[in-house]
Amino acid sequence: MDTILGIFSVIDIRFVVFVFMGAVAGLFVGSIPGLSVSMATALLVSITYSWNTVDALATIMGVYVVGVYSGAISAILINIPGAPSSVVTTLDGHPLAIKNKSHVALSFASMYSFIGSAFGLIALMVIAKPVSNIALKFTPMDYFLLALFGLATVGAVTSKNYTKGLLSAAFGLVVSMIGLDPIVGTPRMVMGIYNLQSGIAVVPALIGLFGFSEVLSVVYTNNFQQIVMQVDKSKVKLKNLLKHWKLSMYTSTIGTIIGALPGAGGPVAAFIAYNEAKRIVKNPETPFGEGAVEGIVASESANNACIGGALIPMLTLAVPGDAVTAILLSVFYIHGLKPGPMFLIESPEMFSAILAGGFIGCIALLVLAWIVGPKISKVISVPKNILLPMVAVLSVVGSFATNNRLFDVILMFVFGLIGFVMNLREYPTAPMILAIVLGSMMDANFRRSVSLASSTDHMLLSMFGKPITIFLLTATILVIVTNIPQVKQFTANLRARGK
Repeated sequence: MDTILGIFSVIDIRFVVFVFMGAVAGLFVGSIPGLSVSMATALLVSITYSWNTVDALATIMGVYVVGVYSGAISAILINIPGAPSSVVTTLDGHPLAIKNKSHVALSFASMYSFIGSAFGLIALMVIAKPVSNIALKFTPMDYFLLALFGLATVGAVTSKNYTKGLLSAAFGLVVSMIGLDPIVGTPRMVMGIYNLQSGIAVVPALIGLFGFSEVLSVVYTNNFQQIVMQVDKSKVKLKNLLKHWKLSMYTSTIGTIIGALPGAGGPVAAFIAYNEAKRIVKNPETPFGEGAVEGIVASESANNACIGGALIPMLTLAVPGDAVTAILLSVFYIHGLKPGPMFLIESPEMFSAILAGGFIGCIALLVLAWIVGPKISKVISVPKNILLPMVAVLSVVGSFATNNRLFDVILMFVFGLIGFVMNLREYPTAPMILAIVLGSMMDANFRRSVSLASSTDHMLLSMFGKPITIFLLTATILVIVTNIPQVKQFTANLRARGK
């Protein structure tokens, strides 16, 4: 009750204006591939360091909430995720767009981004301390297994051929190893190229695999015919929009919990939630991967719920849950705040400001989606011979803007070619990009786990003997085993006999 009163105490016209300013910035920055939410937040740190603390937090929360959602816009319209956490949204969002239903896809994305964000913030308000206690119990091996579970899952949800999904993930893991060794500090697989020592940047790889590869595919097939027309005629009633709220509650819970695990974040949450949606929803109106709105519901609910989840360890443990909260942590220190176990007691007004900014950001998300969404969806009706050069230019600009390096543009072209070949051979690209995102975390945590266990008398027991570890290991093995073709056929035969 005190927290709710605290939220209302910080809200005034000035506060709302600052949140909406941040929301507008988050909408446009997040929807442009390559210009990430973390980049926008980092730029805001240099602008807001002299501001009043509450004004700074209001603006950053507006950017954060709307910026995470807006990655779905480019994912749906031009098949280029605005952020790694929006990769899953491309699986069903873009197929809907090319079926003349881009407005439907955007409507579901905005509504369930709102629901997921609000759910995560309510969880932050209610269960910050309990969830942080769970996160504290995760060992390095648990983080490794959580990422491995995500990769095993994504192989199942993004490809009809599970082996191809796993091979794509394995290739991504190899790519993620390029750069300096996180433990020893020596270069690995850099082939004498100095720019590779910092590793493969995620944004150029993502833009190449999902954006430039599409340009190459259209040029290769010489298919410039415009398929999508009259996008504004596809509407969706509020009743139909909200009928998946139960699925949203479940996937938002997944997003909140995974968001509270430092380093996991939106990509893992979205893939796991998507897999759970495929498992739970037995008879979708449209098959998953071909325009199922349930896929958008799961992805957007989970990755937006990560906002509240990621703030939990940052506020209570001073451990950022993702890149944006890591930047937000620097804002706290700049303004003399000390996140940690005593933060909620010593600075309740700042906690209230964060919650108020988040909830107003959710409202701003809906307002901006309602006003701007239908206009943005008209982009998809642009003829391909005009749209594709624009995509190519955005790909180059987005890749360069990441680190202001021409080398990143070259990387984007290389990954575009790789994505083009993978599409020709029907290998999914989503597992590869997730593996690139998670690979360094997996590498560091596995080796840290081995190093800690090697000093004990029972190495295997030390590594795999904890309840959380056993659960994650069992879940990972089950996902892999149940997707083996022979096992799937056997279980299908058993079900047929049971009927």
